[in-house]
Amino acid sequence: MTHPAVVLWTGGKDSSLAFYEAKHLGYEVTGLATFVPQAQEFFAHPVSFMKSQSEAIGLPHHTLEIREPFRASYEKAIHSLKTELGIEAVVTGDIAEVEGHPNWIKECSVSSGVDVLTPLWGMNRVDLMNKLLLHRFQIIFSCVKKPWFTIDWLGRELDEACLGDLRTLSAQTGLDICGEQGEYHTLVLNGPFFQKRIRIEKFSKEMKDSLMYLNIQKVSLI
Repeated sequence: MTHPAVVLWTGGKDSSLAFYEAKHLGYEVTGLATFVPQAQEFFAHPVSFMKSQSEAIGLPHHTLEIREPFRASYEKAIHSLKTELGIEAVVTGDIAEVEGHPNWIKECSVSSGVDVLTPLWGMNRVDLMNKLLLHRFQIIFSCVKKPWFTIDWLGRELDEACLGDLRTLSAQTGLDICGEQGEYHTLVLNGPFFQKRIRIEKFSKEMKDSLMYLNIQKVSLI
């Protein structure tokens, strides 16, 4: 029996690996969904780029506006995924509690009875990164934060050498190797479930306070 599901999509490494794991657990991924809070700027994960990813993957991308009060808004959005799309589960790339907070999506899914699959939960950080390399995901750094990173990390591809540098930074500074404290963010250009590969044609590197990010102006699908 298949379980129709949507992946809560950020365009980064964790939601992509969660997608991959969900398919191997027998879930039928029917689409991608992104919660978009009002007036929030997506420096690390531009919605326009996520739309290109959905085209490259071959699945629809649903954006759901979130506003105050946030708890009720998330509950309503998750309920709409169930009633309008017929999904039984949502898949998240959450790895662990952040600053001791429980899993927000699980809390907001109780009222609608939607299952929440967290296939990466509790996974060792280095094992997770190695799994991305093993399955040949093509991942770049889209946003990095001072003081852990310098601007030359922007656009860098995740590979063995990069993972080694992350482990060194972690030992020196306490950096979370997976960037779970917001130290960095990623975008996925290709993966085992992509039908096309994304190529970034035009971009610039921008700075805003302690953030450094890619301003992606043009992409193509190969």
